[in-house]
Amino acid sequence: MRTDLTAAEGAQADGQAFLEAAAPQLLTGALTGRRVAIVAIGAPDADTVTAVEAQLTAAGASVSGRVAVTDSWTDPSLRSFRQALAGNLVPYLAPAPANNAGTETELAEALAQGLTGADAAAPDKLSEPAGLILELLANSDSKLITVKDAITAPADAIVVVTGSAEKKGTATPAPADDVRAAQTAIASAAQERSEGAVIAATSVVTGDLLSTIVGSGDLASNLTTVSGVDKATGQLSVPLALNARIGGTVGHFGFGSKEAPFPARSILAPVDRTPAEVKADPAASTGAGATG
Repeated sequence: MRTDLTAAEGAQADGQAFLEAAAPQLLTGALTGRRVAIVAIGAPDADTVTAVEAQLTAAGASVSGRVAVTDSWTDPSLRSFRQALAGNLVPYLAPAPANNAGTETELAEALAQGLTGADAAAPDKLSEPAGLILELLANSDSKLITVKDAITAPADAIVVVTGSAEKKGTATPAPADDVRAAQTAIASAAQERSEGAVIAATSVVTGDLLSTIVGSGDLASNLTTVSGVDKATGQLSVPLALNARIGGTVGHFGFGSKEAPFPARSILAPVDRTPAEVKADPAASTGAGATG
């Protein structure tokens, strides 16, 4: 048994080495020029998130923002506070959620639009409303998110990396259903407000976000997932899955029963960052309002 175990470990190490060597050829140009925001929910392992970021960079992307959703996002004792905050954020959202969308959807929309909102006249800069949204979500009163480094440029795409469905040891743990609903809203908003999104996790566990997406017809047909991101195979799949999703292909990648082992790469059009034309003031051009 010890000999077999040693052989298996050697084969695994060889596979890891092969993937690491092949990664540059597989990834080069897959996300050239794209800016990607990383959203961590459920406290995923920091080394895993770092490894995913490294593969996105290897694919030609730049990471425009790194945020982590805190326990306050679903803390039952802060429900009224979140409702009030969402009401203050909605006027800054364009498009605005439906009147009956609910707090989870409003906050998820705010997060997605905060990460992707571009200044129309200067598309390489985050818009003023987007910057304000992120400040309100992250300030000392709300602490719904933490932000690693200042976010100054809008994202083209979003990768959501998930940890456990429920976090043990918190003072006021949220019910699992509430956690899943909030996480699903974030995943859906990330896809709707960007060129494409990928939802990534170490595994698919009954009741977690990935199983919820894969098990729902509507969600499964719109949201792309990757499992096994604690290993090189999953980390390599994230940028390729994002490339495919931006190209219009939805998939679920990993080694589970409803997953495909590897994403098919798409050819993407270059990112268009042409500034919008600033319309002249009619009054200024015709002299309207002038005296004498």
